[in-house]
Amino acid sequence: MLPVLILAGSRDGERDPLAQLGKVSHKALLPIAGIPMIERVVRVLESTPDLGPIWVSIEKPSCLEFLGKRIRILKATSTPSESVAKALEEIGTPCLITTADHALLSSQWIQEFLEKSRASQADLTAGVASDQAIQRDVPNTKRTYIKLSDLTFSGCNLFYFHDARARSVVALWKNLQRNRKHPLKMAWTLGIPTLVRFILRRLDTSGIEQRIAYLTNASVKIITLQDGKASIDVDKVSDFHLVSDLLNEEKNQS
Repeated sequence: MLPVLILAGSRDGERDPLAQLGKVSHKALLPIAGIPMIERVVRVLESTPDLGPIWVSIEKPSCLEFLGKRIRILKATSTPSESVAKALEEIGTPCLITTADHALLSSQWIQEFLEKSRASQADLTAGVASDQAIQRDVPNTKRTYIKLSDLTFSGCNLFYFHDARARSVVALWKNLQRNRKHPLKMAWTLGIPTLVRFILRRLDTSGIEQRIAYLTNASVKIITLQDGKASIDVDKVSDFHLVSDLLNEEKNQS
């Protein structure tokens, strides 16, 4: 069985526009088509073969009492990277990580991601969807894209930590997060040549993977998923309406 961690933390708490939209104490509890987002994610994980136990990282464990013994709770820290680092100390590796706002998550995506991740033999993998797949499957969405010379993509909130070496990537993430308001420090961490290649659109996926490996001594692979909908998380109010519409379409087709 493969342990799973759901990141459900939110620095904004009740001030989050999505929490306010649902009149709930936490974004993860926002109902979409009558079901809280985190409940949707838990149900998919429960229905996917060979997964478990399910852990959830959140600031207010009491707000998830309705899930009972279906989950194990870890208290989130102030940032996602620190929450992951803390959780991995408890859970260990291997471990699958996703997020509570991944309301469209499907077993098919998880199985595709894990199959490709294991085949890659990398210490850490990250799921993405290409811009072509996203525009094909959800043409009315607006995503944040990373543009490389060989691939333009958006993240899918799926990460596979294969072994302990992957934890060193979290340490790099923590460093970058600490310096997120200081672009020069971030550039220095990643390396000026890498930044210049990115700006000039000469950096490809292999270049990113190799640079991270150099900085962390961990092998990393970007895993491209077939379904563009895998990139859709509920991060803003427009995402809520989009996901609600998609779920209603699925319900009407079934």
